Formats: sequence, C-alpha cells, structure tokens
Amino acid sequence: MKKLLNVVDKTNIDQLYSKASIHIDKARRTVQKSINEEMIRAYWLIGRDIFETEQQRQKKAEYGKSILKGLSAKLQAKYKSGFSVDTLEKARKFYLTYQSDFDQLQKSATLSRKSIALASAEVSNSKAGEFFFLTPNLSWSHYVELIKVSRVEAREFYAIEANKNNWNVRELRRQIDSFLYDRLSKAKNKNLILKEACRGHEINTPEDAIKEPLVLEFLGAPEPHKLSETELETALINNLQDFLLELGKGFAFVKRQKRITFDNSHYYCDLVFYHTILKCYVIVDIKIKPVSHGDLGQMLLYVNYFDKEIKMKNDNPTIGLVLCTAKHDGMVKYLLDEKAKQIFASTYQFHLPSEKELEIELRREISTIEYQKLTDK
Repeated sequence: MKKLLNVVDKTNIDQLYSKASIHIDKARRTVQKSINEEMIRAYWLIGRDIFETEQQRQKKAEYGKSILKGLSAKLQAKYKSGFSVDTLEKARKFYLTYQSDFDQLQKSATLSRKSIALASAEVSNSKAGEFFFLTPNLSWSHYVELIKVSRVEAREFYAIEANKNNWNVRELRRQIDSFLYDRLSKAKNKNLILKEACRGHEINTPEDAIKEPLVLEFLGAPEPHKLSETELETALINNLQDFLLELGKGFAFVKRQKRITFDNSHYYCDLVFYHTILKCYVIVDIKIKPVSHGDLGQMLLYVNYFDKEIKMKNDNPTIGLVLCTAKHDGMVKYLLDEKAKQIFASTYQFHLPSEKELEIELRREISTIEYQKLTDK
C-alpha cells in the first residue's frame, strides 16, 4: 500500500510540476515582453529629450556630440552598459524616424494601420498615439535595423513581417538587405503595394509565393557557371533553413530527388516542397543556365504527373518553379498556355542586389508584364 501511495504521489508531483512550469514560463515571457516594450519606450523618450535639448540650444553638431559623450558617461556610471554614445545616437535617430512617420500618418489615412501599444497613462508629457510604432515581439535590436529603412511603407512592412514570422534580428537584417519588400512589390499597382505595407505579405495565389529574383548569398558560392547543378542543389540542402527563409513563408521541405516512374523510365524532381498556405506541392528544378523550352517542358511533365498521381483530393494544383540564371517570360506564356499560372521561372543570384541593380530588374519586369497585358487585349 505504501509503495502504491508513493507511485501516486510521484504522479501527482510530476503533474503539478508540469503545470507549474507552464505557469512560470508564461509569467517570465510576459515579464520579459513588458520589460522589452518599456525599454523601447525609454529609448524613444531619451531620443526625444536629446533632440529637443539640441533644438533649444540651436548649436552646431559639435555641441550635440559633446552632449552625447557627457550623457553616456553619466548613464554608464549608473547603469554600467547599454548607453554608449552609439546607442544614444541610435535613440535620437529612432525618435526622429518614428516621429516623422507619426506626422505622416496623421496626414494620411492610407497608411494608418494600427493603434496598438499607445502611450501608457503613466508616461508624462506624452502625446496620444506617439508609441503607435510598437509592434509585438520586436526588440530594441529589431528597431535598430528598422530605422535604417528610409521609406515608411517599407519599414511598416518589415515590422509586420518580422512579428508574424518571428524573425530574429539576423533574419530581419537579411530581408532588408535583400530588398524583400521591393521584390514582392514588383509589378503590383499602388493600392496593392500599400495593402502589403499595412498588412504584411499575403499569399492568395501562386504568383504571390514567387520571388524575383531569389538571393542565395548565404551559400557563399561562386558564379553559377562554376558549379554543377548537383553541387548547387547540395549547397541549398546544406543551408536549408536559410533557403526556406528566402523562399518565404509557407514552404515545407518534402524530398530531394523525388523519383517518378512511368513507361519504364525514371525521372527525378530536384526538390519538392509543400506550401502550407496554398495547400499544394511545389516542385523546384535547378538550372545553372538560362531557362530553355526543354526545361519548361520537363517541368510541365512533373507538374502533370503530381496532379494526376500524387496530390490528394483536397490539394490544390501543383506549382512548378524553375530556378535559372535568366528567363524569358514570353516563352513561359506561349509554351505553357493554360498551365502558365502553375509553372514559373525565377532567376537567382549569389550576391545581395544593390539598389541600382534591383531598380533595373524591377523596371524590366514591370515593362514585360505591361507589354503582356497589352498583347492579351
């Protein structure tokens, strides 16, 4: 009997321990989130006070630098770390950036997208809504990256996406450096671009899930012609986490070199994913050259096979994506005809694009799409 009681006691203790751990972990996360938001407010207010002090004195930049040095020394003497001159300069820029955004949002209802985390009643001398920029789950380090983005609509987009996708600071920095907002916004009209700025990236059609170009700088690879297709495929698998981040939300890895067989012949799909938002398979074929009609024909074969033999009743039609060094949209349109909305060619590059490179690429994309719309009429 005593042994039985000991077993029951141990079971009860284990159950209580499990429940208590959940409560404690939740409480700690809540406390940490609260501390994090209050520190972000503190940096904003510090930046505001620095700026207003400079404005009152109306002195040259040297005065501002001496103020920051003196303030930093006193703060670090009391709080030890976290208030270097560099951090105080960032706090000042943080205030100026979001105060400017706030002024713009007051003038324009178009970009007014949230009113969360407004200034608390305890914060003295705060104007209603001045903390409009606070986004759940973002740290001060996230905001340090966000204030590098000059356009308010792009900055809003990155903040929303970082929160929705739980990006850490490194992931946020990479998405900003690779111009994610611009790559997703290409060829969209102004209303759709503003919608993405206000709500983040929404995936409703296969076109929404495809980026142009894909940036694979995380591979540290040479130019495509110096790699074989197998080597590039292996590098992507070895860096699967980064590759999934670049592909975008919704992609789940299924299989490498998926074999399909018919008429006593074997064919191999390089990479197969399942898109959890679009509810469909995505077949990726890797090329180290410009896309050809043969590449598109092969992808058409794969997509048709998956649609007839592999996809389930509740799955949507399979998407095919040919990764290549250059593409010809006209070839895709005329060769694939009604399948053109299922099969795509997307270019990739091994370095982060410069703003100039991206602008040239986007202009080319938009011109091509506009021309296609005219010829379709």
